[in-house]
Amino acid sequence: MQSIPVYLKCEWKKITFTRMKNTLLALLVFFSAFSTIAQDNKRDSLLSLISSAKNDSSTVLLYLNISDLYENSQPVVALRYCKMAEALSQRIDFTSGEIKSLKWMASVYYVQNHFDSAMNCYKRTLQLSSARNDSLNIGIALFNMGSTYRYLSELDSAVDYCLQGYKILESFGSKSVLARMSNGLQLLYYNMSNYTMAITYGENAVQQARELNDEGVLLESLSNLSLSYKDSNQLEKSRTVLLEALKLADQTNNVNAKATILLNLGGIAQVEGNYGLLREYLNRSLILHQQLGAKNGECITLRGIAIGYLQEKKYDVAKVYAEKALAIADSNNYKLEKAECLKTLSNIAYAMQNVVDGEKYFNRSNDLFTEIFKTSYLESAARYEKKYEAEKRDKQIKLQHAQLQKREILNYVLIGTIATLLIISFLSYRNYLQKRKLQQQRISELETEKKLTATEAVLKGEEQERTRLAKDLHDGLGGMLSGIKYSFKTMKENLIMTPENHQAFERSMDMLDSSIKEMRRVAHNMMPESLIRFGLDTSLRDFCNDINQSGALQITYQSIGFESEKLDATLSITIYRIIQELINNTMKHAGANTAIVQVTHEGGQIGITVEDDGKGFDVSLLNQSKGMGWNNIQSRVDFLKGKLDIKSDSNHGTSVHIDLSV
Repeated sequence: MQSIPVYLKCEWKKITFTRMKNTLLALLVFFSAFSTIAQDNKRDSLLSLISSAKNDSSTVLLYLNISDLYENSQPVVALRYCKMAEALSQRIDFTSGEIKSLKWMASVYYVQNHFDSAMNCYKRTLQLSSARNDSLNIGIALFNMGSTYRYLSELDSAVDYCLQGYKILESFGSKSVLARMSNGLQLLYYNMSNYTMAITYGENAVQQARELNDEGVLLESLSNLSLSYKDSNQLEKSRTVLLEALKLADQTNNVNAKATILLNLGGIAQVEGNYGLLREYLNRSLILHQQLGAKNGECITLRGIAIGYLQEKKYDVAKVYAEKALAIADSNNYKLEKAECLKTLSNIAYAMQNVVDGEKYFNRSNDLFTEIFKTSYLESAARYEKKYEAEKRDKQIKLQHAQLQKREILNYVLIGTIATLLIISFLSYRNYLQKRKLQQQRISELETEKKLTATEAVLKGEEQERTRLAKDLHDGLGGMLSGIKYSFKTMKENLIMTPENHQAFERSMDMLDSSIKEMRRVAHNMMPESLIRFGLDTSLRDFCNDINQSGALQITYQSIGFESEKLDATLSITIYRIIQELINNTMKHAGANTAIVQVTHEGGQIGITVEDDGKGFDVSLLNQSKGMGWNNIQSRVDFLKGKLDIKSDSNHGTSVHIDLSV
């Protein structure tokens, strides 16, 4: 069963400024660090200032501060104030405010997962900073662009821009900036699957954030560090840092962070197989993603809930959530997530034994995955071609250097092509193996169904024959014997017999009575009349009372939920035969004095328990048993698709429990 990609990477987003020793320092922060009450009070206070605000730089900062308070809870509102700040900065020619507005705007786009829009903001920031020769903001813009390229899966560009920004920012020596760069670098190494380096930078970022007492950076660093811990199979460490991050997110009312952290905690619960906890985390995360309007997160969360229900075999509920996720992925053109949703629906359909739908969803998912990989290859080739053409236009560089560049680009294209072909080949082979596995599974299911059908035919035939024989014995032979008895009584009244003949006649009548009783007992065992007329509960009670009266065994009979019993005749007969066979085994082999028979009927489930105080036996010997009694019990339980559990200890009796679904 596939896992859900619930780990969403956080990002370097916006930059705020502060004065320290007359030097302009950049604080790259991710989340706000105000309590819920403080945020509400500050928001109301700032909003009250708008009516009296003038068209100057202080109003630009006012708009940005208001945007900051809305960013992680109402990103659409936050974006509106960022654009207001940008427009005012342009009108009053306030370049620093325009740069700051663009960075704040990029931060909001990250919350909404609009990474292309965030990249455009950072590019404009770089242009404005370069025009002013502002090295600090140039370094910040380069680093943020590199981090954004990571989200766009362009890792080569991500490394290039991050290193350019790092070299510039490192020279400023700010601990706050270094903490944020450590956090950014841990994500870069994480995406390159270098978890050792990612954990090193992540732990440094956490330590530096604690020393600075910066809750925003600490929250971001803890969340990101959990990714590397989880993917390197250090689940307990991952959970510990996520729970600490969740506490910080609650304290700061950071809705976006809470949604992501809950999603990540759900991912850990899924790996551990704790589907109840998985559902709890994902339901909370779903509400927050819907509040934020983050459709991608909502889609992933819905699919995660569907997988949880699938693992719990609640297939109908799982299908509903998977279809909701597919609808979101389809309407928003999330191709990769759509392919995953189709794959989940395929697994659900196969689990429900709907092979037609399972194959249909599987083929759609496979086709979409193939399309995604082909598109990725074409985009990669286009990027390299574009880069090649750009370099070709710059021929002031030496001819030899241009030729080397060309070879390098062609090598990249070749490697990309080979890698893509290998991936497609691997996926095709994996799909072939999966189809083969599914076919084998289907064959096994058909064989099982065939065995069950044969068992059903045998059991029905057996019961029909029992019914016929019981009827023949009772109506035919029983009537004949009763007629003979009546004839003998009539003869007795008309004959004069000696005392010796009279005594012999009475003995013959007693033997005839015994024969009639034995015939009726055999007929009753073959098909109890009370089972047909009064139902399973009454028939079992009569059966136990008959054994109690015989003195062979004292049975306590208990039934629950059979007051309004309406069971199928075949089911009632099969359950009666199972209990009859278990009691017969107890009387024959257990040497028991007392036994308990308990039958419950509740919520579509029937439970059967038969216990005795006999000498017990070695349960493992049942697998070697060739007795008809045990084989009959096992066949009937398999026919009803039930679960059989036997516990027995020497000198401590035997307990047999059977669960059946009606």
